[in-house]
Amino acid sequence: MTASIEGLRFDEQGLIPAVVQDSDSGQVLMVAYMSRESLERTLATGEVHFWSRSRETIWRKGETSGNVLRLRSIVADCDLDCLLVRAEPAGPACHTGERSCFFESLVGETPSAELGEVLGRLSRVIRERHESPPEGSYTAELFAQGAKGIPRIAQKVGEESTEVVIAATQGNTLELAEESADLLYHLLVLWRASGIAPAAVASALERRMK
Repeated sequence: MTASIEGLRFDEQGLIPAVVQDSDSGQVLMVAYMSRESLERTLATGEVHFWSRSRETIWRKGETSGNVLRLRSIVADCDLDCLLVRAEPAGPACHTGERSCFFESLVGETPSAELGEVLGRLSRVIRERHESPPEGSYTAELFAQGAKGIPRIAQKVGEESTEVVIAATQGNTLELAEESADLLYHLLVLWRASGIAPAAVASALERRMK
């Protein structure tokens, strides 16, 4: 189904809550309010805008810090009275300097990063290394080999796979975790070099779970 701005249910102040999610990692970054105009500006500019209830004005996230949110998608909930904004953050989303505004634990311990979240952030770093290769970067070196780099990266995936198997069969859980991290890193690099987005792999996994 496709929603429209006209179909959204803004509250009596003309606002609608928006939950912002990192488009790569899935981490919830912040919650704010949008007015119809701030939503329209978001769609027009590709950078997320909100409505400030304290200042009663539209504000663009990152307008002073530079930590803008680059829009990837917006979906509404089933009641059309809340939005899920998926965006690529240019830096920490929280004014405290934390990546997410959600870090104050009420019950239980503050959760550590989930695997999907870490892989999402790593995928973004790999993409940045590919697009703007910094000097001395191992990742940039792998990409610098061009088409010849794919066999080399694939070879590294094979080597790390073997290391994972050895660690598992030896019952060395610490080594298994380390070698698995190396394998996942090189696999992400191979996907990037081959022009495959992680989302394509996620879609393939989803199809297999049905």
